[in-house]
Amino acid sequence: MKTKFKILIPALLIAFAGCEKAPSINEEGNLVPKTVEFDASLPAVAVNGTLLHAEAFGNPQDPMVVVLHGGPGSDYRSLLNCKKFAENGYYVVFYDQRGSGLSKRESKDSYSLHTMLDDLTGVIAHYRSSSTQKVFLLGHSWGGILATSYINEYPAAITGAILAEPGGFKWDDIKDYVGRLNSYSFFSETFNDVTYLDQFLTGNEDQQAILDYKLGLAQATDGAPDSPLGNEATPPFWRSGAIVNRSLFDLGKKEEPDWTTHLNEYNTGVLFVYSERNTAYGLSHAQHVSSAYPNVHLEMIRNAGHDMLSFDEGFNNFFPFALSYLNNH
Repeated sequence: MKTKFKILIPALLIAFAGCEKAPSINEEGNLVPKTVEFDASLPAVAVNGTLLHAEAFGNPQDPMVVVLHGGPGSDYRSLLNCKKFAENGYYVVFYDQRGSGLSKRESKDSYSLHTMLDDLTGVIAHYRSSSTQKVFLLGHSWGGILATSYINEYPAAITGAILAEPGGFKWDDIKDYVGRLNSYSFFSETFNDVTYLDQFLTGNEDQQAILDYKLGLAQATDGAPDSPLGNEATPPFWRSGAIVNRSLFDLGKKEEPDWTTHLNEYNTGVLFVYSERNTAYGLSHAQHVSSAYPNVHLEMIRNAGHDMLSFDEGFNNFFPFALSYLNNH
């Protein structure tokens, strides 16, 4: 693995140097895929002053399931298995969150936790066919935190929620979980492979293509055999959002948010799932985090790691629980 990463960047730089006019690796499309701002062929919606990569599947009149990806800064490519809900009577909406995936890039100081909620409000409004249409949130990892933050702020707005291994709903719980995830990295070959790239690629905040590329390489380690996440491979993704990731983590450290302050008002049942193979999560953390909801049903998804929705076996074990939950709410 180390050899593969170390060869990649020098070869890339040599290839560029051999051109008559070497292309800029920070130019859109040269190093990472173009965002909706630069590729009009991508499906997109204009929401809350930005442009989001988004699409929906199923009958627009059916109950809506809004799928929220992890990160911050990942994208919905790894969650496209959830299109299966559209075959079972649900209108499934996917979007790359602000500054994430193939959505438009914004400056670091433009992000806030509340802006992410306003974006979600805008996405729901864009796709909703009537005020009586049911709206469910399906959030994975950071997406589960975003879903809970939204329910905490607007408890009457959401019909129900399915949450898959959110790190925590209080900052201390998130730090605790992320600390367990990262403890392995500093001694692993995978971590050394990724940090080696800093010798070749550096990037300022206005060089988002470079930063996104580097975060994408780090994200690729989610499938490493020495990762506690327990994934069988690296989940598929289009492009990582480095600046939104950095911005929201910095805001978390500064504000130390608590997204449980109004959850006692949300008496609707919530489905909370965790994976069998993520050794940094486990039953005790799942019980602790999910207990913030007054009415929660907890399930372990067998033969799966953290990205349980991205791979066939994990998703197939998850789907019956999720469909039963939706059909009964």
